[in-house]
Amino acid sequence: MTAEDEKALVRKIDRHLMPLLLVSYALQFFDKTTLGYTAILGIQEDTHLTGSDYSWVSSIFYFGYLIASYPVSLAFVKLPIGKFLSACVLVWAVILGCHGAAANFGGLMAMRFLLGVFEASISPGFSLVTGLWYKPSEHAARHGIWFAGNTTAAIFGGLLAYAISHINNGLASWRWLFIIFALITFFWSIILFFFLPDSPLNARFLTQDERAYANRRPQQQTHSFKTTEWKKDQFVEALLDIKTWLLCAYTFCTSLPNGGYTSFNGIIIQGFGFDTFTTLLLGMPGSAFGLFFVLAGTYICHRVKYSRCIVAAALQLVALVGCIMVYASPISDKWTRLGGIWLFPAYAAGFPLSLSIIGSDIAGYTKKTTVLAVLFIGYCAGNIAGPQLFIAKEGPTYKTAFQGIMVCMIIACLSMVTLRQYMALQNKRRDREQGVCIDPETTGNQDTQEHLVRAGVDETDWSNKSFRYFL
Repeated sequence: MTAEDEKALVRKIDRHLMPLLLVSYALQFFDKTTLGYTAILGIQEDTHLTGSDYSWVSSIFYFGYLIASYPVSLAFVKLPIGKFLSACVLVWAVILGCHGAAANFGGLMAMRFLLGVFEASISPGFSLVTGLWYKPSEHAARHGIWFAGNTTAAIFGGLLAYAISHINNGLASWRWLFIIFALITFFWSIILFFFLPDSPLNARFLTQDERAYANRRPQQQTHSFKTTEWKKDQFVEALLDIKTWLLCAYTFCTSLPNGGYTSFNGIIIQGFGFDTFTTLLLGMPGSAFGLFFVLAGTYICHRVKYSRCIVAAALQLVALVGCIMVYASPISDKWTRLGGIWLFPAYAAGFPLSLSIIGSDIAGYTKKTTVLAVLFIGYCAGNIAGPQLFIAKEGPTYKTAFQGIMVCMIIACLSMVTLRQYMALQNKRRDREQGVCIDPETTGNQDTQEHLVRAGVDETDWSNKSFRYFL
């Protein structure tokens, strides 16, 4: 296949896959964060939540997510990934609709826990799908595209919540919010079932020759193939790899603020002195800034070589500035504090970059799924801890929460810088041992072992000595 033919093939794949992933990820964000909108629409009063009940209703979602993380990684190895993901979307749509019938703390806790179990497949699943279809050099941009569904949903979610909040027909507006979002997700899951392929080899939108090339193209650099065999040696290697734990630390430290922000953003803004409807509208610029940071970060990584880890670290510094603006400004200076809240979502833009690092720099299918599971354990732990830092009696300033968040952002930045330095040293060591200088971001991780690619050998980044890390 010529270079022009390959570009045409990639565009064809983009046109089919990216809309499916982006819309699905947007719905995942809608459904996960609906609780945050309902917090200012009366859910706490109607379900008799008191004290720290709301924080626990927020956190329990991630206990479900945490428990499901490794079983989900095994399912990715054993089951057709497209069908598995669409089934999870369908089930969580039903669970979300059941939220609208909740009458007390126990009912909300049960529904939120189950929602976390079935949403646990989406982020790692989409990262694996990206790895199956795209070269490592293409990962950052594609992760950024579908992750933009997060911030896009946050913008339109505020508008939808604002519109639904005006429904007045006897059923509380917060209940309508759950029901309407559930119906949208249910119908989308049916579309996903029929149109999201399990791998390039069974993609109906490609010709037979295109399927074969699309399947082989990403693996020419990583020697890592989709397989139904779970490999113990790759599992152990994943747990021994320092990259796994640096990525886990980064994810935990960026997820802790996320757990608080997604659940308490509306409450914080309302605490600045705005009414309910104004609060919903003023939350949208923060989401727009979040979308800008995602697109800008992934664009820089796509265009500038060796920049992925640096951008992921720098985004935490931008969020740190926003956090300081909220923490240090007097309560009376509500517009400076609001500006800080709008800058704060920069922290989330580092998440798709960390996923793309796994896609590019972790090889071996079992190893990759294991690293993703560890990363999402850190993700869950951070999101569980985050809401607990927002102590009710400290509102509306929440000093303890913002102190903890600032520490986490500094640690996240240092973790990513350390990861980059480690991978750069490994690249130099392999160049020295092999007597050849391989620049992966110019030539890719290609060598002369074409027979391994055609045979479908599933190697890890440790066992493939020609592998070089993308920085």
